[in-house]
Amino acid sequence: GALGLALVNIATLVLAGRPWGVTSAFALWGSKAIAAAGVNVASWPYWTPAARAAELKASVALDVTSVMDAGIMLGALVAAGLAGRFAPAWRVPMRSLLAALIGGLFLGYGARIAYGCNIGAYFSGIASASVHGWLWLAAAFAGSVLGTRLRPFFGLRVERMGEARKRIP
Repeated sequence: GALGLALVNIATLVLAGRPWGVTSAFALWGSKAIAAAGVNVASWPYWTPAARAAELKASVALDVTSVMDAGIMLGALVAAGLAGRFAPAWRVPMRSLLAALIGGLFLGYGARIAYGCNIGAYFSGIASASVHGWLWLAAAFAGSVLGTRLRPFFGLRVERMGEARKRIP
């Protein structure tokens, strides 16, 4: 696993000219959707640097991160199918859906201000000897503690350490 992650990060750095990242594509997709609705997102400070402005004008299919994200999703779909675990169904309680929506918005916002997610900010940040990777780790730990404490509010279980050990063969 670790060797595979390292090889993907090296390949991304060599081929794309930047460390591996995931979440910048989400900002691109969301901005393109909002732009399609008539909002001038090109004037937003995030999109004013020349490189980002070019990404906003180009096709999503030309964005390295978008292509990698699509590959990750397709790979997960194929892996689930090959494992016999692909069973799409909508059985999510409304409170769980609300928790996922709120958590996703916080994670997305945090990923943009922290220069990425656990891949771009943490993994690539630490691999490139950047302090922001270590700061991300501390913030992620604090956020995980807060998220775990909020689970009962959304009707979600908090699994205790003993329960997890019982399931491990």
